[in-house]
Amino acid sequence: MITIWHNPRCSKSRQTLALAEGKGDVTVRRYLENAPNLQELTDVQALLGVSAIDMMRPKDALFKELGLSKTDDEATLLTAMAEHPKLIERPIVLANGKAALGRPPEAVLDIL
Repeated sequence: MITIWHNPRCSKSRQTLALAEGKGDVTVRRYLENAPNLQELTDVQALLGVSAIDMMRPKDALFKELGLSKTDDEATLLTAMAEHPKLIERPIVLANGKAALGRPPEAVLDIL
C-alpha cells in the first residue's frame, strides 16, 4: 500500500505521484483538505527520521506570519503543521512501513 500526502497544485507532488503510480496502487491524501493530526505528523516524522523543520516549508509566508523560527522546538513546529497543513513540505510518501519526502521526486523510489 502506497499513500501520498499530495497537493495537486505542486509540480513536485504531481511528479512524485506519477512515480508512485508506476509502482502500485496509490492512496492519495490531499493533506490540505484532510490534514494530518499531531500524532500522524509525529509518526511520519519518526519514519522520515528528520527534525520537524525538515518537514516544513519555512520560506512560506505563513511561517513568518505565525512568528515561527527554524530554531523553535519540535512540539511547536509539529503543532503548527497540524494547525496549518500548508506548512507541510510536499509530497510525503508512505510505503512498506517507511516514509520519504519527494524532494526530489526520485527520493521516494527507495521505499516503493
